[in-house]
This record gives sequence, C-alpha cells and structure tokens, in this order.
Amino acid sequence: MPQDRLYDRLGGREGIAAVVDDFYAQLVGDDELGEFFEGSDIQRLRETQTAFLCEAAGGPETYELYRSLDEYGVTGEDADAVVEAVAAYQEELLARPNDGS
Repeated sequence: MPQDRLYDRLGGREGIAAVVDDFYAQLVGDDELGEFFEGSDIQRLRETQTAFLCEAAGGPETYELYRSLDEYGVTGEDADAVVEAVAAYQEELLARPNDGS
C-alpha cells in the first residue's frame, strides 16, 4: 500500500521525532549555536518542533506558535545560523545510506 502523506513516508510521529531529537543534539552541542539553548527546556523544544513538523508533513498533530523569535532575543544572523545548521544536517541525512525503509 503506497504511503501518500509525507508524514507517513517519514515514519509518522516516531520517525519525525527521531530526526528532531538527533538535530537538537547536534544543535545544542554546536560551538556557536549551543549557547542559545543554555537553560532551555530542550525536551519541550523537541516536542513542539516535532508537533510542528508532523503537522507540516500532513500528520494529525497541531502546532501553535505563541511567541515570536524576538521575544527570545533571536536576531536575523542567529536565524540564518540555524537555517545553515538545518541545511547541513539535511545534507548529512541525504548522504546516509538508504536502508530500504
């Protein structure tokens, strides 16, 4: 049976959560970006990011953004650094061998 939704092709919530967990581990451990996460509730960030991506991929989760980035003191340069980190991580994922799942 073909999986029509991106959500399903990504492994549903479990698959998306695994990618988010791995990404946050890399982000928090990054020399430049890690400082932005000191004192943050990383588990909550992972949960909200997972919900956001699940909804964006067509899953049943719902996500609402209550705060804007400037409330966290995030500048345009900071946002650009995160985008670069996401792009680098995406390239890493694409380079991984396909296990057939």
